[in-house]
Amino acid sequence: MRALLLSLIAMLLLAAGPARADLRITRDHGGYVEEYKAKYERIRKRGERVIIDGICNSACTMVFGIVPLSKICVTPRASLGFHQAYYDKAYTFGIKVTTAAGTSDLMTYYTPAIKSWIARHGGLTPEMKKVKNGPDLWRIADPCPEDF
Repeated sequence: MRALLLSLIAMLLLAAGPARADLRITRDHGGYVEEYKAKYERIRKRGERVIIDGICNSACTMVFGIVPLSKICVTPRASLGFHQAYYDKAYTFGIKVTTAAGTSDLMTYYTPAIKSWIARHGGLTPEMKKVKNGPDLWRIADPCPEDF
């Protein structure tokens, strides 16, 4: 009897289909580009939404080229940070060594609005350039509805 009950519960859970979850970005300073590509591809394939509710720097910003813009929104706490790509500092003795090929790859993931903002602010450099709440950010992504 107990096995039958557990089987019925399992079937009901499976029949309900996959649950959708939102990714809420609150403090993401970036990391390895390939890891972010894979992460955002999974999110795109599952049709999940991305809520940027804090820091989204470096490789985190690739979300705009992988997840549909209609699935991304920003809260008043959101900020985006952009810089040139650089090699893993573990292989460069802790020195930040930029890579033109990596930066070019990164730029292919940016929307026209992001590319325009970057161009207006002197292009990508080794230093972080930030977009914070306001008209510049809203040209890049829609504000989240009030209930987020």
